[in-house]
Amino acid sequence: MKRRKFLCLLGGAAAAPLAGPLAARAQPGRTRRIGFLGNSTAALEANLIGPFREQLHALGYQEGRNMQIEFRWAEGQYERFPKLITELLAAKVEVIVTAGTPATLAVKKATTTVPLVMIAVGDPVGNGIVPSLARPGGNVTGLSSIAPELEGKRLELLREIIPNLSHVAMLLNPSNPFHVTSLKQARPAAEKLRIKLTVLEVKKSEDLEGAFSAILRERPEGVLILADRVFLHNRRALMDFATKNRLPTMLPYKELVEAGGLMSYGPSYEGMHRRAADYVDKILKGAKPGDLPVELPTKFDLRVNLKAAKAIGLKIPESFLLRADQVIE
Repeated sequence: MKRRKFLCLLGGAAAAPLAGPLAARAQPGRTRRIGFLGNSTAALEANLIGPFREQLHALGYQEGRNMQIEFRWAEGQYERFPKLITELLAAKVEVIVTAGTPATLAVKKATTTVPLVMIAVGDPVGNGIVPSLARPGGNVTGLSSIAPELEGKRLELLREIIPNLSHVAMLLNPSNPFHVTSLKQARPAAEKLRIKLTVLEVKKSEDLEGAFSAILRERPEGVLILADRVFLHNRRALMDFATKNRLPTMLPYKELVEAGGLMSYGPSYEGMHRRAADYVDKILKGAKPGDLPVELPTKFDLRVNLKAAKAIGLKIPESFLLRADQVIE
């Protein structure tokens, strides 16, 4: 399939490699303790933890020899973050890795001394996590998933395969501060495309049934789901509902496409987790988090599930499929 490349959104030092082939290897004989605060479960995030671990191994860290990763999983319940963070701090971890805005904000609130490497945070400056991308300062650095007009692009792609699309339901989590920014992106984009946008809030798993009832009542022609671990954690229920009701879906994660969703468009989360290992390595070797620039995504993937399209009776143009990075048949 033809792959598309996007220009780097943050140039200069932020895009420069943090660790190359000639970088110093991990120190033998000393066990480094890394904390990882997961949003869902080890099984659901295995494809993200894998690249993170692989890159650490490539940098010379081996679990059980000179590295130990302390995992804590919230299982989609953000109210568990304070307790899990307390456990990580009690375990004397030297750095904490998080994915997403809610987990990052929770760690930032809990400690200003233990280094924090964030992954896929939507708007770290707008949410008060760091004052600057180039020089974040304090104990926080990492990778952001923010991209101008991302939600607008997702709506455009959905319209492209459904030319008469006029009404879309948008699922967001009001507990996720970045969704405020995403909604600000989506509203003018929907207005420009003359698409009615029905916003449905899902704060926790128990809210899904209410969202499903609203969708059946409002009868949108498509569903746009924002990036949040509550949706990742409940991907099977979401995609089963969409298939049963013949609803095209535009999704933030490939995992939702693999679970039966129609298509996803967004940054490479596997790549960001792999890159996070480079940040961890730099910090363990003495770098100050506040001196390491926050990176923005450089690549965006479009994935299409032809099985899902067939199940809901939708024909995807061949020209569209040729632009996809992955097609599930």
